[in-house]
Amino acid sequence: MSNLDAVFAALSDPTRRAILRRLLRGDASVGELAEPFSLSVRTISKHIAVLENAGLIARESRGQQRLSRLVPKRLAEVDAWLAPYRDVWIERHANIDELVTKLRGKKQ
Repeated sequence: MSNLDAVFAALSDPTRRAILRRLLRGDASVGELAEPFSLSVRTISKHIAVLENAGLIARESRGQQRLSRLVPKRLAEVDAWLAPYRDVWIERHANIDELVTKLRGKKQ
């Protein structure tokens, strides 16, 4: 599986996406990441492992805690992959806006 495939597979799960959103606020322990969910710490640890294997997060020990942190570089790679599609969406929306403006002008 390519790195990008692993990233998209990791992002396919809503719990993992929520973990990434939480890590936007700063580093967190497994316990802190598990708090908002009705899932066991063991289950959250499995989600963390998937995110780490995809390169979306990194883990490090600080004192007695093992903290997870977001790795923005991997998300930048996803953003770069999506960029050509975003350009198409923007162009299509502009075309729709132009069509709507023309149709409104004809009604008056």
